[in-house]
Amino acid sequence: MANTTSAKKATRKMARRTAINKNRRSRVRSYVRKVEEALAAGDKAAATAAFDAVQPELMRAATKGVMHRNTASRKVSRLAQRVKALQA
Repeated sequence: MANTTSAKKATRKMARRTAINKNRRSRVRSYVRKVEEALAAGDKAAATAAFDAVQPELMRAATKGVMHRNTASRKVSRLAQRVKALQA
């Protein structure tokens, strides 16, 4: 348990940031899931639309520090590859 005033404040801040990050991570996962579902269904139009929506979300998560830049880039790259393969 935190004893000092500053430690108590740090705990409050941490809880607030954790909630925000959890929300952002959940949002990204939802967008990625939409792409995955469209790919599984074989729907080119839906997959492309979902991919166009997920790309800025992933980059925003990387900018905000929710995930590493390279992780976001890797996910975008792999999804793009799969969407492109679906269209071929």
